[in-house]
Amino acid sequence: MLALADTILIIAGLLVVVSVLQPLARRFGLPNAVVLAFVGVLIGFAATALVQFGRTPGLDTMAEMVLGVPITSAGFIHIFLPVLLFQAALDVDVRRMMDDAAPIFALAVLAVVVSTGVIGVSLWWASDVSIVACLLVGAIVATTDPAAVVAIFRELGAPSRLTRLVEGESLLNDATAIVLYTVLLAMLLTGAEPSLTDATRMFLVSLLGGAAAGFVGARLATAVLPYMRGSQAAELTLSIGVPYLLFIVCERYLEVSGVVAVVVAGLVVGAVARNRMAPASWAFLSRIWEQLAFLAGSLVFILAAIVVPHLLLGVSLVDVMLVGVVVVAALAARAIVLFAVMPAMALVRLGERISGPYKFVILWGGLRGAVTLALAMSITENSLISPDVQRFVAIVATGFVLFSLLVGGTTLRPLIRLMRIDRLSPIDQAMRAQILSLALDSVRETVEETAKRYNIDPKPARDALRPYRRHVEDLAGTGTALEAIPDRDRITIGLIALVNRERDVIAEHGAGRAISLAIMERLLANTERMADATRSDGRLGYTHAAQARLGFGRRFRFAHLLHRRLMIEGPLEHCIADRFEVLMVTRIVLEELDRFARSKLKRVLGVRVADLLSEILAQRTEAAVSALDALRLQYPEYAQTIEQRFLGQLAVRLESAEYNALRDEALIGPELYGDLKRELQAVHAALERRPRLDLGLDTATLVDKFPMFSALEEAERRKIRALLRPRLAVPGERLITKGERGTSAYFISSGAAEVAAPQGKIRLGRGDFFGEMALIMNQPRQADVVALGYCQLLVLEESAFRRLLDTNPAIKAHMDTVAHKRQRMNVANGT
Repeated sequence: MLALADTILIIAGLLVVVSVLQPLARRFGLPNAVVLAFVGVLIGFAATALVQFGRTPGLDTMAEMVLGVPITSAGFIHIFLPVLLFQAALDVDVRRMMDDAAPIFALAVLAVVVSTGVIGVSLWWASDVSIVACLLVGAIVATTDPAAVVAIFRELGAPSRLTRLVEGESLLNDATAIVLYTVLLAMLLTGAEPSLTDATRMFLVSLLGGAAAGFVGARLATAVLPYMRGSQAAELTLSIGVPYLLFIVCERYLEVSGVVAVVVAGLVVGAVARNRMAPASWAFLSRIWEQLAFLAGSLVFILAAIVVPHLLLGVSLVDVMLVGVVVVAALAARAIVLFAVMPAMALVRLGERISGPYKFVILWGGLRGAVTLALAMSITENSLISPDVQRFVAIVATGFVLFSLLVGGTTLRPLIRLMRIDRLSPIDQAMRAQILSLALDSVRETVEETAKRYNIDPKPARDALRPYRRHVEDLAGTGTALEAIPDRDRITIGLIALVNRERDVIAEHGAGRAISLAIMERLLANTERMADATRSDGRLGYTHAAQARLGFGRRFRFAHLLHRRLMIEGPLEHCIADRFEVLMVTRIVLEELDRFARSKLKRVLGVRVADLLSEILAQRTEAAVSALDALRLQYPEYAQTIEQRFLGQLAVRLESAEYNALRDEALIGPELYGDLKRELQAVHAALERRPRLDLGLDTATLVDKFPMFSALEEAERRKIRALLRPRLAVPGERLITKGERGTSAYFISSGAAEVAAPQGKIRLGRGDFFGEMALIMNQPRQADVVALGYCQLLVLEESAFRRLLDTNPAIKAHMDTVAHKRQRMNVANGT
């Protein structure tokens, strides 16, 4: 076994090789994984040849060291796999991936199961190996490596949906394939007969158990984030510890899939922490994780590739034929899912249709890589498996990996170009010409102003700007292309741009802690829904999604139900306080969006479309202001406190920026800067605590300020308080429905309600009451009553209503007078 220093020496040398191969891969236009695999195999062949036939002591020793690096398949899986899976999941936008949840599920789960079955049965038919061993090979080669494919997609400008499909597939199919591998390996080791029932049960327990563990672990980790006070080092350290903890605990103690747990944890952390962390901290964490994944992936690839010559020892023509069987079976299984299952799913509206070129690229782009090699190595290192099965698995799996990388990886780029999916759509081409023209024109003006400011001779300035002028003139001929795009499409483009800008503005306010993290998450989630609705339904989808933000969601309705039925006010207080903040931030963001539309979008999309976008924003602003004013009328003091808090947080953010600028300009030293920042953090912490909202539903206060009861003696009011219960009604809430049996009367302490009486709509306000007619006359309700705003009501149930009238003659007389007056009005109107 190698000494520790020798192992570190070899790994450090391989890292140097990896660094040199990066520019080489770009130079030849090859995926990095392909180059790493090729060079790793060459190193493996060279080291093996030197050990067996070499006569140079120094080189022989170095070759033995290369082949003797003590990293087994277990090392690959436990050291590198959590990093690779967690980073891939961390980088995925879960909300965007949910748009294609059905096709991703088909590729990641269904395709893996189908591939395992088709490959296993084909190998079983073509060889004399047991069906379980053949299915095990199918599971091993079912994992895909997206790194090479996604790198090519991004370089060629392939559509984002294609990249998202491949990333989502590879992320989840690793988990599915490894769970299948674990189930089949257990069957192979125990010698049990294949049982579909037992295999399905083990598969689901491992899969669902891992998913639950990953979700719980990730939520606990994200709950800790606020207590780290923005420390980037602490946040990064936590993120590194989480995947390893989950992987080991799930695999060794819970006996569920650690791979699934890590993937789910990465998805949850990526979705939640992205909004809870400051943008700079999230960017820092993402960069570090990207580098960690690059190092892990590169080392896995090159170390596994070095072992390939050993895995391929004694390969024969029959083995080559079996590799060919796997290639054909894998492509056929993938084609079944892509060209048969997915169209059927699209027909029943389980996902959007995937175009033919997309399917061909996904079919050919299922490259295999490091995970497949690591799983194959684990079979060769398991002494409980017969040597014949070890050799069979090693040769077939390794041969298939080499084919997918060296043939599929090198031909994927030409296939993408052949399918023309790297081309911009006509709309995007017109937008590109317009934006490029504006950008180049701005560059030209800036360069001319700079030349004048620094007194540079006009001739060099003209020569430097000649290419820009020529490019602008060339683009001028395409200017009419934008006009050819229908207004409907340009409006959709503008609305998507507004949504993207809205997301950025909300994130900026959240980064400066001008709004709470919970509110920022909610607003960003709503913005994502607006983006999805706009892409699918254009202006109508955008409008409906925007209206949903101002509505009362499920959480609010549940809190209101708790208040109305059980008199629990806490959840409703939180919901209304959140609504204050949401409406206020929405109003501020919409004002910034209007400036963006009138400046940036007008230049890109034209005056007519920009004006229409401003009208849409004006409608949203009017609705937000109306909803905010309704709250402000009911809780004016709280509204002022929230606005003061917002401005205070803005002031702290500006003050912090000033200190940062002074430090960057070396006008203050690190000691003074640290002292100022500490003082500012204390102020900021105080402002982050949101003031408590009092719903004002104290029964005694409501009774005392109600005109009908305020003139009574304290003893009488005390009796009435025992009969009444407070209730908060929200705008648009139906308080009474015509035709229903009357069981209570209502007194308006504050707010307003509207009665849809036969003679017309009647508005009631503070001091009025309604609902008493049905109780006095013992009749069904005669009209609908709806709250016009937030109303503080006192509710009197039927039995309590009778007691109140019996014990208070003056109140009874007053209510009888009003009731008879309303009855005469109804008779006069023929009802």
